[in-house]
Amino acid sequence: MTKWEYVTVPLLVHVTKQILDNWGSEGWELVQVVPGPNADNLVAYLKRPVPNE
Repeated sequence: MTKWEYVTVPLLVHVTKQILDNWGSEGWELVQVVPGPNADNLVAYLKRPVPNE
């Protein structure tokens, strides 16, 4: 069974693509984007498989 690790990332509206591309290049997959604590921000939830040890 695959084990996952998760991270939450604040997204700035004017650089959302760059932020997601950066995390994606490290193997993170976007799960969901939700409103942040204020109207100018979003929060992304990402996951990636935990490497086998």
